[in-house]
Amino acid sequence: MAARDRDPIRRTKVALLAGVAAFGLMTGTPLTVQAQSTTIDQLQPNIAPDAKMLLSANELVYNNDSGRVIVRGNVQINYGGYQMVAEQVEYDQKGGRVIATGKIELIEPGGNRVYGDRMDLTDDFGNGFIEQLRIETTDLTKLAAASGERINGEEFVLNKAVYTACTPCATKPDHRSLWQIKAQRIVQNGRTRTVRLENARFELFGQPLVYLPVLELPDHTVKRKSGFLFPRVKYTQKLGAQLSVPYYWAIRPDMDATLTATGLTKQGFLLEGEFRQRFHNGQHTLSFAGIHQLDRSVFTPNTTDAVELNRGMVASKGRFEINPRWTFGWDVLVQSDNNFAKTYELSTFDGTTYTNQAYLTGLGSRNYFDLRGFYFDIQDADLGSAREKKQAIAQVLDYSYTAPKPVAGGELNVDVNLTNVHRSGKDSFTVLGVERFPGLEGSAHRLTSEAEWKRTFIVPGGLSLTPLLAARGDLVGLNMDNPGPGYGGNYATEDAVTRSMLTAGLEARYPILMATEHSSHVLEPIVQVYARPNEDFGGRLPNEDAQSFVFDATNLFERDKFSGFDRIEGGSRANVGFRYTGNFDNGYSLRGIFGQSYHLGGVNSFATDDLVKVGANSGLETDVSDFVGMIGIDAPTGVTASLSARLDEKTLDLNRADATLGYEGIYWQSLITYTSIAAQPLYGEIVDRDEVQTAAAYRFADYWSVFGSLTYDINNEVISRNGLGITYDDQDTLFSIVYKRERDKNSTVANDWSIGARISFRTLGDINVGDAKFDDLNN
Repeated sequence: MAARDRDPIRRTKVALLAGVAAFGLMTGTPLTVQAQSTTIDQLQPNIAPDAKMLLSANELVYNNDSGRVIVRGNVQINYGGYQMVAEQVEYDQKGGRVIATGKIELIEPGGNRVYGDRMDLTDDFGNGFIEQLRIETTDLTKLAAASGERINGEEFVLNKAVYTACTPCATKPDHRSLWQIKAQRIVQNGRTRTVRLENARFELFGQPLVYLPVLELPDHTVKRKSGFLFPRVKYTQKLGAQLSVPYYWAIRPDMDATLTATGLTKQGFLLEGEFRQRFHNGQHTLSFAGIHQLDRSVFTPNTTDAVELNRGMVASKGRFEINPRWTFGWDVLVQSDNNFAKTYELSTFDGTTYTNQAYLTGLGSRNYFDLRGFYFDIQDADLGSAREKKQAIAQVLDYSYTAPKPVAGGELNVDVNLTNVHRSGKDSFTVLGVERFPGLEGSAHRLTSEAEWKRTFIVPGGLSLTPLLAARGDLVGLNMDNPGPGYGGNYATEDAVTRSMLTAGLEARYPILMATEHSSHVLEPIVQVYARPNEDFGGRLPNEDAQSFVFDATNLFERDKFSGFDRIEGGSRANVGFRYTGNFDNGYSLRGIFGQSYHLGGVNSFATDDLVKVGANSGLETDVSDFVGMIGIDAPTGVTASLSARLDEKTLDLNRADATLGYEGIYWQSLITYTSIAAQPLYGEIVDRDEVQTAAAYRFADYWSVFGSLTYDINNEVISRNGLGITYDDQDTLFSIVYKRERDKNSTVANDWSIGARISFRTLGDINVGDAKFDDLNN
């Protein structure tokens, strides 16, 4: 008898679990964007054939005559990862129905929880209903309905349903989400894979905002579907109010597009499009935009914005993997004029400089190859595009190789650089009667190859010695115009020149460890000596990639301190200084670098005049350099501070300083940075530059915070940039509104202030009004 009873009991529990699991699956996910592991057509839970079933109840009654099995009293079933409790379960074999009553709770293997008061379904799981349905998913969303019905094994219907997301509920059960969706009926169709909401309304702060008689959406099993996306609203000073309506077009599995129509109250109708296609080894994106401007008078007169009537752009971007090591791609923008994308703030295309490039890259375990071609698109409103015409078209090849095995016991590195530059117009400017030449008209080619070997020895007592040998050779071809009498240097007039540099160096480090009862400290004196000849053709060749130079603690111990290949540091030099780190048991830590550089012999490259005066007033142009140092402190209270400075080697006057003080706590987050750069008349900076940047955020209530930033130009006594905003973020609802203003010396800037807002509902989507990003504190 016991053996014969086991089958209907087993069928009872499997039927119950399958039915409730089906209801939980189908009703728990129709409004969420995360797909579950179970498919929509799966009518039974995924239970292994050999799964063990555990049953616990106060009473089990089996009536053989009526064909009924009843389990009642604290019913608990654990089967195949499903856990269920109920007050009573009844299985009618003759009627083919499963009925469960009383505080039903099902925990699915994935962690979703399904609750109900009464469930009644057929044993083939085709039809049934559940009363007072409530579902809590693992992604912290909630769905409740007065009742749920399964019809013909195909549709699930939820009556009087409410859906919301509630992340804080995990730690604060009494928390109430700010928004919810209510619907008279929600119908999910397993055949069409759609979810239909009937008489639905979206409520925020308990008040209905949007009413939709009927809304049909793809269900969670559909990855992509054509349709309209959330609209975007924005306002800018000279474009006016903007309403953007994007439409997503799922063309085929490997191809889609987004078309966006934007109405601007001051300028008319802007059309944007983005076409995307994926391949087995990469992706291509084609973007376009265009507008017929209605009111050009709002722009600054005699600018591109005020003159152009029909404006547009086309851009293409691609990236493809040839194999796991090799990649090629491109990123190209073509515009009707030089400022369209920036004026209309087209996403990813609105920077001051847009770098057009094509590239081929290879990466191995011990080597690296990169070939790129560049064209720089300067986006400003200058009618003559003067700045862009001075930009170079460049092709650059970089190759780096590190020997896989030690060579003579040390590490061998080889670097190769090939650069070709062409400029159609001379780029020059004059400061204090001295003309500088960032670029010359014509073409220049340079091939550089450099090998470096070094090996570290630890001698008795802990002294670390690292000898170094380096050899470099350059082949330079010149077809550039002579800078003329404005350049005081002796510019090379040859069509082709060669130059070389041999370096022998020795670095000595002696780390000293000091420990006390509550702290540990490492003081490491460092001495570097490099012997080398003078720089060949110093200052007599074009300088394209080494124009920027700042001498500070970060490059004190560099062998060649120039930032690019066009200049070579020549002459013998010694770098002397120390590094320090300290850690304390109370959580404080200190770090610091301090030192000085000495020109020992030969011609000082930083005192050698070149086309851009790169070494002038750098602090390295004399035999004894300025002092450079950096010190930083990190406190367990959330306070961080750092100071970097360059001091005159004779007077200790402050030539450059960067000071930062920050704090990050539970309620406050703040950062203040002070930058001071003394005048460098020979380098082209004729006045001191002092600037203060501040940013702060304060959380004044649960989920609420205010934030702001300000940049103040001390010398000109003007606020050059400022912003202010407020945000609410409970992880389910994010609301942010930001005001930003920027003052630029360039009076042709189209929009100097803007207001942006963003509201985001987790699992539903975002609504953006302008640009609500606030980068100063990463809000």
